[in-house]
Amino acid sequence: QVQLVESGGGLVQAGGSLRLSCVASGRTFSRYTMGWFRQAPGKEREFVAAISWSGSSTYYGNTIKGRFTISRDNAKNTMYLQMNSQKPEDTAVYYCAARYDYSSRNDYTANYDYWGQGTQVTVSS
Repeated sequence: QVQLVESGGGLVQAGGSLRLSCVASGRTFSRYTMGWFRQAPGKEREFVAAISWSGSSTYYGNTIKGRFTISRDNAKNTMYLQMNSQKPEDTAVYYCAARYDYSSRNDYTANYDYWGQGTQVTVSS
């Protein structure tokens, strides 16, 4: 069992930056591929980014590519999402997720085994 807790959400103006954190507890964090997803009101959960267990490979959704950066620190059992040049359309609840099967698709929510409770990010125009 893995428990995930997100933090770092809040209100930011368009063009600003936020950094989200996801702290994992339970089984060995470094064995899991990690991902960030987001869900805006009335919309489906959307893939944001994923990172391999070692941190050597990263993957991004098309809507945020070039603005967000995913990273992890296995010694701290923590994953991060640095969000720059934020836009009002980035407003959503952001979720971190973990999956054991590294070969499955990064952008499918069904492929992830564990989820955090989410943190709200609001970008004002």
